[in-house]
Amino acid sequence: MSLMEWRDEFHIGIAEVDHEHREMIGLINEMHDEALRGDSAERIAAALGEINVRVAAHFALEEKNMELLGYAGYAIHKADHERLLDEIAGIMDDVYETGRYEAAVLSARMSAWFGRHFRTQDAELHRWLEGRGK
Repeated sequence: MSLMEWRDEFHIGIAEVDHEHREMIGLINEMHDEALRGDSAERIAAALGEINVRVAAHFALEEKNMELLGYAGYAIHKADHERLLDEIAGIMDDVYETGRYEAAVLSARMSAWFGRHFRTQDAELHRWLEGRGK
């Protein structure tokens, strides 16, 4: 059962970034399925670690593109990336340290974490890109 589905609002207009957005949704959905199955906390923490690594690389790609394009909102967007990486690390640490998780809470946190960034920072970047004819 998917936690998140790709929606047009997640599209920002840079092909490689949009491709990675789809991959991240897939990783989050895989972790969600594992949590619903009751996989071990160790396995869930490892899945969160993989998400964290992939998200960090994705954010670096996004930031490179924003810099190259001269995006005025770069500093604010980058700061949100840093906050999000800290947040996912905290979620992962919670699972590692306690050795347990609640599937519904974990999934809700991951969905909110991802969705909030899309609805705010990525949506703003998309509007800016459209305005410049990208």
